[in-house]
Amino acid sequence: MRQNELVFFLSGLNETRTNRQIFFGLSLLAYIFTIFANLTLIFTILLEKILHEPMFILLCNLCVNCICGSTSFYPKLLIDLLSDSHVISYNACIIQIFGITIYLICENTNISVMAYDRYVAICKPLEYHSIMTPGRVGMLVQITWLLSFFETIVGTVLVVRLPLCGSRINKLYCFDWDVAKLSCIDTTLNNIFTFCVMPFHIFQLLLIIISYVLIIRTCVQSQAERNKFMETCLPHLITLGIMAISATFDVVSARFSSETSMQSLRNSLSILYLIVPPILNPLVYGLKLKQLRRIVWRRFNSKITALK
Repeated sequence: MRQNELVFFLSGLNETRTNRQIFFGLSLLAYIFTIFANLTLIFTILLEKILHEPMFILLCNLCVNCICGSTSFYPKLLIDLLSDSHVISYNACIIQIFGITIYLICENTNISVMAYDRYVAICKPLEYHSIMTPGRVGMLVQITWLLSFFETIVGTVLVVRLPLCGSRINKLYCFDWDVAKLSCIDTTLNNIFTFCVMPFHIFQLLLIIISYVLIIRTCVQSQAERNKFMETCLPHLITLGIMAISATFDVVSARFSSETSMQSLRNSLSILYLIVPPILNPLVYGLKLKQLRRIVWRRFNSKITALK
């Protein structure tokens, strides 16, 4: 059989039989809410000139990425919840791998840029507008996507080159490492690439940590700065914490890959970073940023009034 004719069997839903309709309803509501909440923030930021500032542009970019990640995961999950056979074609699996991987990389990169933006805004307020110019912000957004695309494309190509000797993926969705484990040949090259990009992600983590250490040190000095930190920086830390905890849970869940009885636990741990951040990001930022919250509420009230 040719590679592109291969069909993968997703075994993640094997234990989810009795409550499948309930899971379908909850998943559909979560997907609809995710799209609605993120689109609301995107269009509010794009349509309101007063929000055309670096912080909100980066937030808009974060919401676009959340929609991409959710759309890479939910549609296939919803189809599987209504079906007795949980299969996915090779090409569809590779597309899902690409979408989920770029979501993860872009999310982390964008959070790093947002941390730097908050560092400049709080620690160097007088230089903020000269450093975070519109051109520089646009360049940072482009770099975020270009780097994410490059790493994802290379990683996906390394998976596509592998001849496969299996078709069972013990998960709810396709991910590069799960497909690589089915390879008939050695995957050393894939591992080398992972080690090569690891310093970049470590640098991102260090940038975030150093930025917030400097921010907290500055904020301790005055009440006004502490209030600014709680309003604009706390959402970043919540987002970062969600991603870190979710990714850690996914790694931990991989330890139970041979435990059939742990299927439900693995399902829960492996999808946290695909479900929780896209839902909470617009809520956290929408609730914490007063300027954004007021504009969203004003536009929402005007729509309700127009319908009366």
